[in-house]
Amino acid sequence: MGAQDLSELAAWQERLLGPDLLQAEAFVAGVWQDAAKGARTEVVNPATRRAIATVPDLSADEIAAAVAQATAARDAWRARTPDDRAALLHRWADLIAVHREELATIVTLEQGKPIAEARGEIDYGASYFRWYAEQGKRLYGEIIPSHLPNSRLLVLREPIGVVAAIIPWNFPSALVARKSAAALAAGCPVVLKPATGTPLSALALAHLGQRAGIPKGVFSVVTARAQVFSKVIFGDPNVRKVTFTGSTEVGRKLMVAAAQQITRLSLELGGHAPCLVFDDADLDLAVDCAVAAKFVSTGEDCLAINRILVQHGIYDAFCARFAHKTASLKVGNGLEDVDQGPLFDAAVLAKCEAHVADAVGKGGRILTGGSRHALGGLFYEPTAIADVTADMAIFSDETFGPVAPISRFNSEAEAVALANASAYGLAAYLFTRDLSRSWRVAEALDYSMVALNTARMTGAPVPFGGIKHSGLGREGGHQGLEEFTELKYFCIGGLDLTPSIAQGALA
Repeated sequence: MGAQDLSELAAWQERLLGPDLLQAEAFVAGVWQDAAKGARTEVVNPATRRAIATVPDLSADEIAAAVAQATAARDAWRARTPDDRAALLHRWADLIAVHREELATIVTLEQGKPIAEARGEIDYGASYFRWYAEQGKRLYGEIIPSHLPNSRLLVLREPIGVVAAIIPWNFPSALVARKSAAALAAGCPVVLKPATGTPLSALALAHLGQRAGIPKGVFSVVTARAQVFSKVIFGDPNVRKVTFTGSTEVGRKLMVAAAQQITRLSLELGGHAPCLVFDDADLDLAVDCAVAAKFVSTGEDCLAINRILVQHGIYDAFCARFAHKTASLKVGNGLEDVDQGPLFDAAVLAKCEAHVADAVGKGGRILTGGSRHALGGLFYEPTAIADVTADMAIFSDETFGPVAPISRFNSEAEAVALANASAYGLAAYLFTRDLSRSWRVAEALDYSMVALNTARMTGAPVPFGGIKHSGLGREGGHQGLEEFTELKYFCIGGLDLTPSIAQGALA
């Protein structure tokens, strides 16, 4: 790290109430450590394109040591009562709440999203620690009516073992919480790898977890290259579960790698959410929600609306209102009072430009935006394109940026067919005031999550996850907790279950 970078890190450490919360070393079994060979990677602020810090590139041996420490801590952690684990998770959530502003600032510094959204991300993450602290106490088994004489049949849920978690860059704090809270509540140690470009949020949470009293080895954050990390965890038989959020392309590779040790997987992969707006919808509500669900996190969100399908009767009115509201969004550094921050990196920016150029070249009509923002760098204008057709790349490929494609449909059947014309199956949005239609369409949509007349659908109590190319498994809800358990069937035979003489006499 150069002198300028050191001064940048020191300045932010001072602003964030001392050096402890803004950590720039890996956290392994309660120890902050550099890479043995000294290799480090820069963490860059997308708004300024200046380095905030550098973090270690751990070697395969150092990652294996983290897994070994988690394995050593496994039995003691699973032996703790659910109440004991819950107390620690609640304490962790309390510390997150106390340091909400600093944690949100770290998110914005390394990821770029507006500070208001970053605060929401911190609150969202804390809610998972609290919810799973309590849900871990309700990890019930069952008793099966026995088909065998003089026997009793039980099913137990046991912790699956060491969990490896791989976190993406778009929600660098919330997804640490969503994955780790469930695994820890179930009794599983976690070895977590944040995205290479956004490790600081996970390291800050690790610091707070240490302060909360999470035992050594139970929660580690390793900063490393993805290929190095994957090779270690999928080759180690002690890693019994891998939970990943990221692209479908990487998810496919992880499925192949998981075959080595038959490792259990949860995959939260790509999304390409349609939004269906029918003639009878509340137009103002539909526009407000569509703008919110499209441009949240600068469109870098797997739940972001990627195809807006509007019925012909309100198509023109919708386009006009949507464009007006989109054009009013304020763009700038996320630490300022803005609606949209920079894109995360040059690859995302290039994809936005390619999708817009392709759509315009095939007849798409730009309603607003359509270019790099005057601020330069990684800033892109909030964009709306009308008259999008199925032959355009943006209709079938997730943009992951602030570009909203709008298409026209005539009938309900056509809307459903257009919405389902995707390999993805994560989330869909639906706007109608017809109760019968809402049920018909929701059930016909080939997506695992459907929101009716709202832009918000997620939270700790609900099962989050996709189908088809959008992934496997669920996060959140009791289902998310059960993802980190194995079933054990316990058959107790040789029992003397004949009613006693005393019982017979009483009868």
